[in-house]
Amino acid sequence: MNRRMRSYYYALLGAIGGLVGWQISDLLGLSFSSNLYMSEALVGALIGLSVGLFIGLTEGALTRNPVQALRSGLFSGLLGMGAGAIGLPLSEYLFQFVGAGIIGRALGWGVFGLLIGLAEGVVGKTQAWKGMLGGFLGGAFGGIMLESVHNWLQDPLTGKAAGLVLLGASVGAFISLITVLLSRAWLEVKSGKLKGTEFMLDKFMSKGFPSIAIGSSPLKSEIVLPDPDIAPQHAMLSGDGMHFNLKDMSLSGTFINNRKIEHVQLANGQRIRMGNTDLVYHEKR
Repeated sequence: MNRRMRSYYYALLGAIGGLVGWQISDLLGLSFSSNLYMSEALVGALIGLSVGLFIGLTEGALTRNPVQALRSGLFSGLLGMGAGAIGLPLSEYLFQFVGAGIIGRALGWGVFGLLIGLAEGVVGKTQAWKGMLGGFLGGAFGGIMLESVHNWLQDPLTGKAAGLVLLGASVGAFISLITVLLSRAWLEVKSGKLKGTEFMLDKFMSKGFPSIAIGSSPLKSEIVLPDPDIAPQHAMLSGDGMHFNLKDMSLSGTFINNRKIEHVQLANGQRIRMGNTDLVYHEKR
């Protein structure tokens, strides 16, 4: 999945999450308590759970890794639930008492997006601060759109639905965009079932970070390539703070620019072949 399409799918899944969150809160009733902030916290938790769950599923779905999709979806959904429970009452507080108006709403939803971005950073393949930055910007921008659409449309339910769809799409899109724009290293799949997919590697470059496996098994490898000629745990990737080192762990071999290797330091533009799958390593300085 190329970079533009990656952001498109993040936005799409985020929008679906916003729509599902609105449907659930609408079916259960938009007011759960006579206390305004308690009611807002409960509604926010439902919306956050839905948006976080769907955004969390995206990376695993794009890379056809059901284990990662399930783990990321559940973790992001739970953190999103906490984010919504905090963000929506916070936006209401700023709106009611500080007189911040739409800016207060934007800050509240920015906190919401920040925590969902944190979840993506923890369970995904990017650095947490990039996910948090993208989530905050997406939440703030989405909060402004939510409030604007809600005020523009005469039907409050329609306005809320449209606003939450835009909010979810904004959070998802900004998390992906910031991650892509600030990425330092990534693997691009050039052939095979995942052709066009990119695996972000920034999170694993730090010296002392545990090595990660590349292989065909979602239970044994962090980067999963669905190729029967690739071993379940085919190669190990480790960072030294500046570069990545690749170590072959297979019987069939790992090839760099058509040369079989045992252990090599990767350089920008090198072509890697495992089984019948070709990848290109990209690095920005």
